[in-house]
Amino acid sequence: MKQTTSVPQTYLVMLRISIGLIYLWFGALKFFHGYSPAEDLAINTIHKLTFGLIPQHTTIILLAAWECTVGLLLIAGKWLKPVLIFLFVHMACTFTPLLFFPSLSFNYPPYGFTLVGQYIMKNLIIVCAALVLWPRDSKTSEQFSVA
Repeated sequence: MKQTTSVPQTYLVMLRISIGLIYLWFGALKFFHGYSPAEDLAINTIHKLTFGLIPQHTTIILLAAWECTVGLLLIAGKWLKPVLIFLFVHMACTFTPLLFFPSLSFNYPPYGFTLVGQYIMKNLIIVCAALVLWPRDSKTSEQFSVA
């Protein structure tokens, strides 16, 4: 049985903008060494994902630019599908420290998270919210693009 619910357009715009603000804020912090509490975790994770081929300073700047771009485009309501794809790729990468650095992520694996593990797991909410924003048709895409 197909269930349909209607979410007021204003709520969807607020959801899109709020995710955009979080992305912009967290990304902007990464441009300034020592301001982001996730900086070391991000650098170490990217180092592992890229096999150390990209210098650490470059990786954090690229990540900051990625996050700020996603944030700004979400706030502006532009290119929603491509932006959400970039968001989903980013989110997939944010879960890798659970595998790469279990001692940082868990006090009691697999359920007793450290503060780092909790920080990572909160991204499930962003993923689910982004799925709600995913345009189902061209009419929806147009509606979400208006701030």
